[in-house]
Amino acid sequence: MDTDDMKRHISDSFEGVAAVDGGDDTYFVYDPLGDLPADRWLPFATIVTGDHHDTASALDRPGAWRLNIGLTRARYASVFATAPAGGAPVDHTVTDTLLPHPVYAPQHWVCVVNPGPATRELVGELLADAYGFAVRKHLNQRRRRPGSAD
Repeated sequence: MDTDDMKRHISDSFEGVAAVDGGDDTYFVYDPLGDLPADRWLPFATIVTGDHHDTASALDRPGAWRLNIGLTRARYASVFATAPAGGAPVDHTVTDTLLPHPVYAPQHWVCVVNPGPATRELVGELLADAYGFAVRKHLNQRRRRPGSAD
């Protein structure tokens, strides 16, 4: 699977998703009406294709890219029930392996460099969970917005 395949998968699998390109990266935002101002966009998943945000995954390698997925605290804890002992370093360059995000793990983000057969099913589940969380957050924002008819 390459970045175009993943973009298509996310866009085709989840309704109301805007795929926002920023540089060579893509940010997936739940915005079913297409009316959220850019400062309210909170991506639930991103595809990063270079080392311009961090260098942990060595995305400057040919063909390397990283899928990042934002989870709820509970879901994050379910996939990483135990932290590495003594804060052991994580090799974020390995491919097709679910890892805590190198920067945003404290905000419950996970990542996979070049997702493939070993992570396909889990990535699908985590994307669905992240999408569901994004929908709930969006609905809550709409309810709190002045003049909302929801």
